[in-house]
Amino acid sequence: MRNVKVQAYAAHEAGGPLRPHEYEAGQPGPNEVDVRVTHGGICHTDIGIIDNEWGISRYPVVAGHEAVGVVEAVGDAVDQAVLSVGQRVGVGAIAGSCFRCEWCVSGRTNLCPHRDDTVLRGDRGGFASHVRASDWRHVHPIPDAIRSEHAAPLLCAGTTVFSPLLVHNVLPTHRVAVVGIGGLGHLAIQFLAKWGCAVTAISTTPAKRADAERLGAKDFIVSGEPGALQKAAGTFDFVLSTVSADLPWDDYLAILRPEGRLCLVGVPEQPITVSQLSLMSEAKTVVGGIVGSATQTRQMIEFAVRHNIRPTVETFPATNFDHALDRVRTGRSRYRTVVEF
Repeated sequence: MRNVKVQAYAAHEAGGPLRPHEYEAGQPGPNEVDVRVTHGGICHTDIGIIDNEWGISRYPVVAGHEAVGVVEAVGDAVDQAVLSVGQRVGVGAIAGSCFRCEWCVSGRTNLCPHRDDTVLRGDRGGFASHVRASDWRHVHPIPDAIRSEHAAPLLCAGTTVFSPLLVHNVLPTHRVAVVGIGGLGHLAIQFLAKWGCAVTAISTTPAKRADAERLGAKDFIVSGEPGALQKAAGTFDFVLSTVSADLPWDDYLAILRPEGRLCLVGVPEQPITVSQLSLMSEAKTVVGGIVGSATQTRQMIEFAVRHNIRPTVETFPATNFDHALDRVRTGRSRYRTVVEF
């Protein structure tokens, strides 16, 4: 094993440009894996960390948590029957967990209180020549059928919209609505359509109708049209909100059937306010969603291969990193942005 010198891309102030940032990672520990990054997806969470939207960033900050590349070094305890030097892999939103707590031992590694959130590491994120996973069980082999630029967004966006199908027992017989046709929503429509659900896409404008239908949506609601949501009252078993906007939440609870669930995987800017009767009169539920566990992420990758589900991506060279970030920051990305290192 060797000492890895990492060439990273760091922001040195909130909203600032990315500049070279070098550090020595040291030799990998027993369970650690060093990955030489070839492709990195850009998520809105990366923008939030770079711009310090939540007041938790520590500069210099290296964002990035959708990294695909090649294993360059492994620790002594890594199972090399699963991961070996030279293998193409991905490191996503969670790069490690304790594997000792009640959540980990029950398979819910994404709920581990000691999990290693890649994007929250300060200067050790995935926008770099190398990224280190703190536990090899969170490093995901990438099948040959998926190109690296398509694999990267699956490691956060893909697993975030796929895991609610498992956690909330979404059935092929269900009618499901996806709110927002963006980086998360365009993948959610594909997963749900292949799952067997009747999928309706909900957007503020009709401009994305053709894309939504191409991705598998059978119906389309323009939420900006007067009365459009009211006409859909009592229609859906499950509603997946992928947007970061503040919505009229009571209207979205109203489109659920009794015991329906509204699942939020996009992060609203303001606290959610709903009427008591919107929840209690028909036993409806509002739930939050996060990235999937290590097992769920591998199941998602396998499902994507089986059903030929791929993100729509635009790629940029690392020399054009700031422009790529700005595409995501301003909402112009269609639908995921990937940087090639």
